[in-house]
Amino acid sequence: MKKPKWVVAKEQGKKAEARETLWLFGLHAVRDALVNPNREKLTLMVTPNALAKLEEAVAAAGIEPQIVDPRKFKPPLDPGSVHQGAVLEVKPLNWGRLEDVCIGNVAPRVMLLDRVTDPHNVGAILRSAEVLGASAVIGTRHHSAPETGALAKTASGALERQPYLRVRNLADAIRALQGMGYLVLGLDGEAAQSIEQAVEGKRARPVALVLGAEGPGLREKTRETVDALVRIDASGKFGSLNVSNAAAIALYASKATS
Repeated sequence: MKKPKWVVAKEQGKKAEARETLWLFGLHAVRDALVNPNREKLTLMVTPNALAKLEEAVAAAGIEPQIVDPRKFKPPLDPGSVHQGAVLEVKPLNWGRLEDVCIGNVAPRVMLLDRVTDPHNVGAILRSAEVLGASAVIGTRHHSAPETGALAKTASGALERQPYLRVRNLADAIRALQGMGYLVLGLDGEAAQSIEQAVEGKRARPVALVLGAEGPGLREKTRETVDALVRIDASGKFGSLNVSNAAAIALYASKATS
């Protein structure tokens, strides 16, 4: 009996995921991945100088490095990548289900990204999320930044520690969070109320903040699904924030205790 097309597509997708790897680069990103027990490490290429700086992390990982002469060091990266003589091939991290990371903390904060595709922006958001105590950062499987070396380098180690999930459908994820008791707020510069006004008297509740791509902002379906649209109060009438800066300010403004 011939398998339905959707079954074949699902099986092919799983096989592709099993083959998927990425190359991390730079001393900081490589070191943090090496010491992360949850990161599956495949190939480490280093110059002698980089190996001297990563010696403890390499020993902790138990991986045999490929030591390469700096003049012959040509890792499989974009030419502009600043690798500092260290690259590491790894498997993407698996943080589990939405419920695994969004339930359990006291008054958790979660960030959702609607079509934020720039890996540098997502890396910066992960870094802020870790510092400010977010339970997770959630993007979509399509039209969002996957794990890449550039994202890891910008995240400055946060990619190894800060849950970053990519879901099939953002609206479904929003509804799932609402079912868990989350107050879901979508950021919109034209919104009638500020973040502080929306969470007033509700700071003990779990809060999820949804940010859209710079320019187009939130999609219509996202706007319809969130509990409320909110803005970041600005002192002037003009100007706008980079999405990673907006994420950090929004997370701070919604914190559980003022």
